[in-house]
Amino acid sequence: QVQLVESGGGLVEAGGSLRLSCAASGNIFSLSRMDWHRQAPGKQRELVAFIRSNGDTWHADSVKGRFTISRDNAKNTVFLQMNSLKSEDTAVYYCRLVRPDTYGDYWGQGTQVTVSS
Repeated sequence: QVQLVESGGGLVEAGGSLRLSCAASGNIFSLSRMDWHRQAPGKQRELVAFIRSNGDTWHADSVKGRFTISRDNAKNTVFLQMNSLKSEDTAVYYCRLVRPDTYGDYWGQGTQVTVSS
């Protein structure tokens, strides 16, 4: 069983920065793809970025150039550095681990990010 715990959310002014962290339990982190998703009020959850076990990354067009996903396998932690935040980035942010064997997944509890304009 894997547990994911996000942290780092909060209230920030437009143009500001936040760094989200997601710590994973267990011993499959380094082999797993890690995602960040977000869900704004009244909207569907959307994929923001992912990082594969080999370090390859993908970012949604809406955040490209402003957000950066990274990982520290020694600490079983994935990060989302968010710069130049906009009001439309306001959402609950979730991390997700995709198992390398079954492709089953685990989700964190979410962390609220609120950007004031």
